[in-house]
Amino acid sequence: MASRRFYRQLHALSNIARKSFKAGAAVVVGVVVYKHWSSDHNALHASWTTSYEPTVKWDPNWDRRDPASLIPPPKRKCEEEVEEYNKLVANCTPTASRHILLIRHGQYFDTAHVDKERFLTSIGRNQAELTGQRLKDLDLPYTILISSTMTRAIETAQLIHKYLPELDYKQDDSLKEGAPIPPEPPLGSWRPEQKQFFQDGARIESAFRKYFYRADPSQKEDTYEIIVCHANVIRYFICRVLQFPPDAWLRFSLANGSISHVCIRPSGRVTVKAVGDHGYIPAKLVTYK
Repeated sequence: MASRRFYRQLHALSNIARKSFKAGAAVVVGVVVYKHWSSDHNALHASWTTSYEPTVKWDPNWDRRDPASLIPPPKRKCEEEVEEYNKLVANCTPTASRHILLIRHGQYFDTAHVDKERFLTSIGRNQAELTGQRLKDLDLPYTILISSTMTRAIETAQLIHKYLPELDYKQDDSLKEGAPIPPEPPLGSWRPEQKQFFQDGARIESAFRKYFYRADPSQKEDTYEIIVCHANVIRYFICRVLQFPPDAWLRFSLANGSISHVCIRPSGRVTVKAVGDHGYIPAKLVTYK
């Protein structure tokens, strides 16, 4: 009966669409959501999709910290064991969120041959100052400031630190710029040797695993960490944390001094609140390289 009813509804919608196109009008009926008639009666699917299942399903245990994966299931299904199991899972379940603010360094002298000479331009210093002021104005409960060990990132972080002097500041070599993974589609003007992807990719992936995960159950308040690093690294991080194809990282750009805001919920769900936000930087100071 459910199957017949679904086909009647689908036939009626097809007639509406056919009549609309005959009249020369493109009518957007809206996204029609229906229940699959299979055994999974709770699954909802959009009518415009070409298949019944998501292209890629979300992995709730992407950080290997899903509480249900940390506690062995009860051997027996008796009420006492199930109750004890549920209690242990609840104790391992976080209650706070982790916010990570990814800052791209300011504009720098990119024609220099060695890193120590690739310091910020006057525009780059202005960008870093404006980013520091923006972070101060947001008045969030920041917990730490971390930067890459490359000159442009260190200088950017130090200028930001002037506006948030109470924060602990440290540097991390794993956040250096690099080639995380061969991009798709390839970029003709940028073709690193394969060995660079092999070396940099492992390092950047290790940095992702070091900083992106849901909160520990002992964390009672939301935390806000500031990480100053590089465009390739940030773009790769965003693709990875959203479970997008990581080789898509080169499909978007980030302005110098911009802020990208990632929130990791207690459930492991991820929200990206901003990507490359630079509205606080005057138009004449906006640069991308």
